[in-house]
Amino acid sequence: MFLLRRASCCRPKIPRFRCGYATEAAIPQVPKPSAFGQPLFQSHPHLVNSTELTPGFTAQEYETRRRNLMDSLPDSSIVVAISGTVKYMSGQIFYKFRQASDFWYLTGFDEPNSAVILEKTSTSRGYRMTLFSAGRDPAKEKWDGARTSFSDAGAIFRADDARSIDHFASHLRSVLSVSSNVFVDVPPTFNRKSSKFTAKSILNYLSPPLTPRTEYDSVVESLSSSKRKPLAPKVAQLRAIKSEAELSVMRQAADISGRAHAKTMRFARPGLSEAALAAHFEYLCSLAGSQRPAYVPVVASGANALIIHYTSNNHLISEGDFLLIDAGCEYNGYASDITRSFPASGTFTPAQRDLYAAVLSAQKALIALCTEASGLSMHQIHLHTCVLLREELKQIGMDVQARDLEQILFPHYVAHPIGLDLHESSNFDRSGSLKAGMVITIEPGIYVPPSPSFPKHFHNIGIRIEDEVVVGKEHPVVLSVAAPKEIADVEGACQGLLGFEAF
Repeated sequence: MFLLRRASCCRPKIPRFRCGYATEAAIPQVPKPSAFGQPLFQSHPHLVNSTELTPGFTAQEYETRRRNLMDSLPDSSIVVAISGTVKYMSGQIFYKFRQASDFWYLTGFDEPNSAVILEKTSTSRGYRMTLFSAGRDPAKEKWDGARTSFSDAGAIFRADDARSIDHFASHLRSVLSVSSNVFVDVPPTFNRKSSKFTAKSILNYLSPPLTPRTEYDSVVESLSSSKRKPLAPKVAQLRAIKSEAELSVMRQAADISGRAHAKTMRFARPGLSEAALAAHFEYLCSLAGSQRPAYVPVVASGANALIIHYTSNNHLISEGDFLLIDAGCEYNGYASDITRSFPASGTFTPAQRDLYAAVLSAQKALIALCTEASGLSMHQIHLHTCVLLREELKQIGMDVQARDLEQILFPHYVAHPIGLDLHESSNFDRSGSLKAGMVITIEPGIYVPPSPSFPKHFHNIGIRIEDEVVVGKEHPVVLSVAAPKEIADVEGACQGLLGFEAF
């Protein structure tokens, strides 16, 4: 089991800012603009330590990941991982770039239109790494900012060779001819004529339009052969168990989000819009160093909380509303995911208190099961959730049938893995036993519609309590402890009694 420091010791590395200004001593003296396509210690010492390649992670961490991956593959195997691309909102208006998770996990390289080829070898390193990227281009950098040169990319990211992305197709063809297996996830492209996704898009995805057609065809034919195997399941096995460095960064992400939840409780009041609370939460996370939200936040007041993925956030908060906020930030590549429910007035009504206490009691019991020693799977924990919630509801006067619970009152799954991606579950076996070092959410909820089948005083109350939990050998660790969830703490945060200011 990995040990985690207290939340107060895991704060993000940010300069000492007051009211938007930094003291003279806090301003690093570095050349501007940067000479690299992403923050490195040489250009951003306020974000990256001298021992790190990316914030929170050493170059050795990435080296170990690649070595573990290649050791798990048969001889004469190669790995092809593709970067993310810039996505556009409208015309030439682009979204903020976010690197593809598996490519980031293996390289730490944060530029679009890039790729890496790993060839398994019998050398002491165990593999050869070729990194492809766009390289320097002064004309384009004048518009879009710096790119990392090939020489710097090779030296800094420990590639044996760093080349232009223009050479990707020819190099891939050459190594395919001597490889027995190629592990690659081909980015799908939707064909409007056939209404199907095609896998023959990897060169359309990366290669320049002037690539000779014969070269294109030969590489696509090779990738379409029996040699090709999916890469994602292999990387998912590694990503499932978090390293100490990953857990530290995830704790920092959870701390940022948890404190934002607490301060948003203080900020909330009847008359404000749900959108104002969402904006306040995101502002607090950004101010603390978060690069982006991990997902579109849910800020649901009153009956809106009965909609599991309510993201419109366009109503006003009314007197007597119970609020549900499902929001988390992304920090240094890792997602956080926290849900808290609280009264807009700052004080629970008797009905709100009873229903909230029922969900909280079940959640605590479920968290205690998140150990390797329990031998339970995520699916078994979900089954326990249904039993616990029925028992808790019965104690407050809601004797419901299993069908009503699972289809109406609690229609979603109780957990999912989390890490670089919010839902690291596409290759996760829900029936497999939990292992120490995994990080999952535990998020039971009850959503009571205005139906005569349920007590009227609970109508239109939606409650979900969600935490991020590190599976331990014998004891779990909750990462999201900075977000209040005990009734007294929630009321204290809402009323400003816990030292949480609105800003």
